[in-house]
Amino acid sequence: MKKILVTGGAGFIGSKVCHKLSDLGHQVIALDNFSPQIHGDNFKSKQHYADLDHAVELIHDSVTNKNLLLSLLKRVDIVIHLAAETGTGQSMYDIANYSNVNIQATAQLLDIITNNKNDIEKIVVASSRALYGEGKYQCVDHGEVYPSARLEDDLSNKDFNVKCPICKSNVKLIATDEKSTIHPSSIYGITKQVQEQMVTLMGKSLGISTAALRYQNVYGPGQSLSNPYTGILSIFSTRILNGNPINIFEDGLESRDFVYIDDIVDATIMTALDNRKSNEVYNVGSGIATSVIEVCEALYKCYNIEPNYTVTGNYRLGDIRHNIADSCKIKSDVGFSAKVSFELGIKQFTNWVQGQEVNADLFESSMNDLKSRGLLK
Repeated sequence: MKKILVTGGAGFIGSKVCHKLSDLGHQVIALDNFSPQIHGDNFKSKQHYADLDHAVELIHDSVTNKNLLLSLLKRVDIVIHLAAETGTGQSMYDIANYSNVNIQATAQLLDIITNNKNDIEKIVVASSRALYGEGKYQCVDHGEVYPSARLEDDLSNKDFNVKCPICKSNVKLIATDEKSTIHPSSIYGITKQVQEQMVTLMGKSLGISTAALRYQNVYGPGQSLSNPYTGILSIFSTRILNGNPINIFEDGLESRDFVYIDDIVDATIMTALDNRKSNEVYNVGSGIATSVIEVCEALYKCYNIEPNYTVTGNYRLGDIRHNIADSCKIKSDVGFSAKVSFELGIKQFTNWVQGQEVNADLFESSMNDLKSRGLLK
């Protein structure tokens, strides 16, 4: 049995990690600030809170609380650090907050571990595919390339394709592995890069095993349906069930690697409990690209509602065009591979959504926030 601290332990990923660890017989402490943007204002009245409070030691506080962290880290063997501000769009104007929660709180956690007696054996930190920026592509003339962020001049002219950094011709997407160039195109991506580099560096310095998990686009039951900044399936579902049309950015052919929540939980726990001494980074994804139009049409079909969407050509600064993960390394080292197909996962997700209350649709207000700051065109 291990004693494990899960920061962000009431979140979408964290709560499921906590429940499964508890079921496996481990002693779990879940720390979460219950952000209203994610959990709403009356989170204590919800079954989610009661179930988690029954299963683990649940603490409602912030990962930025130094004295609390000091006491908690003396009690555990493993830290699964999931607490973070998430979402690329919001990060482009909420910069100080993202830096404080994602970077400074991680620095504080590492500072406490470094300078105080403890029995920490391993730290697992949630990283993100966002630190790759546009990721890895193939150019006909120049082979494997790592394009920089797309130019606004091209985007404004409705040319959404990714270009070779050498010859500026269109390039073909290939899977991004862990050795790929890191060059995030959003503040969120930058914070994740710094976060995982700090954890890996200090793990090596202190002789503590570490793993940074570069999650792709996670979805599934339990995802916040009220947060208009993260989770395209949740955002689209809330629009659809409120009878509102969907605005599809760019040309709708932009794609993501969607990985089901149960697979993410398995990858996280398998990595946390892997007792090899190592300091590693791992991609966690399905390796399959699914376009935004495909997502949209699949959701309408699952909800049995006539499609009502428009491909507008709007774009957000900081968004990437595509990205899919090469997850061979985590399969080889830890034995994990994604098992749930998108077709099955989206059915399970929409079945769960239809059993929830229909949330207020905050998408338009979130878009107005981005427009007012010049981040949505």
